[in-house]
Amino acid sequence: MEFLKHYCWILVILLMIGILMNVYKGLKCIDHKKFLDNKPELPPHRDFNDKWDDEDDWPKKK
Repeated sequence: MEFLKHYCWILVILLMIGILMNVYKGLKCIDHKKFLDNKPELPPHRDFNDKWDDEDDWPKKK
């Protein structure tokens, strides 16, 4: 137990390396070209911010 107490940071580093390796292997399985070929259409953007900015606060040039 004394070894774990003094060198627990080694276990943390090994855990992080394992997580990064699994992420890398998972990302290699993604076929981005197939996804881009079959990409779904996005719905139209519904943004109503233009309604509150009807009046112009800037002074008009003469």
